[in-house]
Amino acid sequence: MDKKKKIRKSYFLKRKKKYFEVGKKFFYPLIKIIQSEFKTKKIDISIYHPSSYEVNINRIFDIEFFKKFDFYLPILENNNTMHFYKWIKNDILFVNRYGVAEPLKSLKKIPNLVLLPLLAFDKNKNRIGYGKGFYDRYLNKYFKAHKKIVTVGVAFSFQKYNKLPRTDKDFKLDYIITEKGII
Repeated sequence: MDKKKKIRKSYFLKRKKKYFEVGKKFFYPLIKIIQSEFKTKKIDISIYHPSSYEVNINRIFDIEFFKKFDFYLPILENNNTMHFYKWIKNDILFVNRYGVAEPLKSLKKIPNLVLLPLLAFDKNKNRIGYGKGFYDRYLNKYFKAHKKIVTVGVAFSFQKYNKLPRTDKDFKLDYIITEKGII
């Protein structure tokens, strides 16, 4: 088993064992990131629908600051690509082939703020996801054309790993937020 697979397995089990429900305060550092990174009021935010002991990002909807933004969820396409479609809290979701909840196809958008899940991260803002490369491919493709995509990994602090193995296909994040703040 290669090193990334071992890390994935270990950190998935760690997240399952140490999972806890986050409150609204978890996402307050994200407000600071938005205020420092974006001069415009129009921000399209991609999120994920939490599963498998991921941080419950839906708590973001409990914060007044975020009520003015549009949110987008990923849909994994048959050709192993991913696109983001508008989603409003409590809209219908469908489960895809990986067991991930997806919205109906509606307004497709390239978000300028991408909040993404991860299994492990390091101090250099590298991440390990689930191994299918959807976020890495998407961000590597669109970041070149849309330089103002800000990426924020969402994790628990116990998901920090000393130094993750990387390849040239791995996309380095701008920020990571945990219950302990911004990295």
